[in-house]
Amino acid sequence: MGEFKPKSFWQRPEGVTGAVFLGALILGGGYLLSMLPLAAILSSTVYLAGTLMALAAVIFIALDSKTRTLVSYMYKSAMRAITGLFVQIDPIGILKSYVDDLKNNLRQMNKQIGKLRGQMHKLKELIVNNRRQIQENISLAGRAKTAGKQAEVILKTRKAGRLKESNAKLEALYKKMEVLYRVLTKMYENSEILLEDVKDQVMIKDQERKAIHASHSAMKSAMSVIKGDKDARYMFDMALEAVADDVSKKVGEMERFMDMSSEFMNSVDLQNGVFEEQGMKMLEKWEKEGASLLLGEEKDDIIVAANNDEEVLDLNVPVKTPVRVEGHRNQYDTFFE
Repeated sequence: MGEFKPKSFWQRPEGVTGAVFLGALILGGGYLLSMLPLAAILSSTVYLAGTLMALAAVIFIALDSKTRTLVSYMYKSAMRAITGLFVQIDPIGILKSYVDDLKNNLRQMNKQIGKLRGQMHKLKELIVNNRRQIQENISLAGRAKTAGKQAEVILKTRKAGRLKESNAKLEALYKKMEVLYRVLTKMYENSEILLEDVKDQVMIKDQERKAIHASHSAMKSAMSVIKGDKDARYMFDMALEAVADDVSKKVGEMERFMDMSSEFMNSVDLQNGVFEEQGMKMLEKWEKEGASLLLGEEKDDIIVAANNDEEVLDLNVPVKTPVRVEGHRNQYDTFFE
């Protein structure tokens, strides 16, 4: 919440509506003034008095801070109501759409994890077969040397060398796939928790928001603002907006990593034992980037574990289903404190 910077009214969708409405009002007012007979207005006491009163009202609003605040608040509320008819600006509604996005992303991520696991099994088998062939060729080269068959010695030795070189690349690829697998599984676990936390917030805060809006009418909120007090409706909605902003970033990170992992896997041709360097570079670039919103401090630990030969990854272990322990605190509760 401390990192969240709320958008100003003019940066929001309702601000665009307000700007268009204000522009139309100014243009319309200017057009009406140009159509009015100025000489007739000045010569008529009634017209002149009405014009002066309207001018005085405008000057009063401009100079009196409380009246200006009230008019501004009511104007913004009206623009928000109009915009809400065409655009989803309700933070609860936005969070509900993110719940659907998270559910779809988790399904896609689960499929990706299964596909990646299959590729890693094939790659491991290829590496093991290559190691076996390396030993066979070295053994055959030794027998050929004993038999004095120099040409066969050279042939088998070169073949063993090519297999070693190929295996070095394949093992490096496997390490990158291991990073990818560990990250995807951890993102999946953390996103499951995120989904449950957001669903809880939507269910609880939807009721709280209705209660706050019912007890704090638009006029009451306006009066609070004029007095210099905090507007409870605004503060609550700002906290919800901060939640939606954080969820949006995490969903975006989730989708970007899924796209990158998909491109990485598509660049690998295990049948022919080849892969594109671009896929490797993409993953290496991600590793060097800053902290992850979904992984937090676990990102560095995952990369270290994947490159540690003693940390053996068991591909047969199913992806963990997070269990919410008793006393689990929703990660967004602090946003409303």
